[in-house]
Amino acid sequence: MLVTIARYTYPYEAQIARALLDSEGIDAFIADEQTINMQWLYSDALGGVRLQVAQEDVMRAQRILQDDRETPLVEQEGDDRPACPVCGSRNTEYHQIGRRWAFLMFLAIDFPLFRVQDGIRCHSCGAISKRHSDAARH
Repeated sequence: MLVTIARYTYPYEAQIARALLDSEGIDAFIADEQTINMQWLYSDALGGVRLQVAQEDVMRAQRILQDDRETPLVEQEGDDRPACPVCGSRNTEYHQIGRRWAFLMFLAIDFPLFRVQDGIRCHSCGAISKRHSDAARH
């Protein structure tokens, strides 16, 4: 019997987690990946892409996924995350602005009227801002 141990908005996030578990000798499976790939607007409605493992591997898999591997990687490779334009923190992540409205409009009229834009979400101050490309900055 398979147990869902994590949910992801994007299929590539689930693939990265599955590869990590696979490298540790745990067989993992991804559910709803093809559905989300075909129609990403359904991701929230379906609860995202599900990462599943066998019942006997649940505790070990959860521990592996919870390990913070970011610090050694940042020390080795450097931190290229964009700074928050509001507070200057680098504790940011990629965020799609307008995704929820596009989804709601798609459900209402079968056409996404709202444009989805790349943005940055700051974990330090909570601000969400549009992401500017490197070409626009120079």
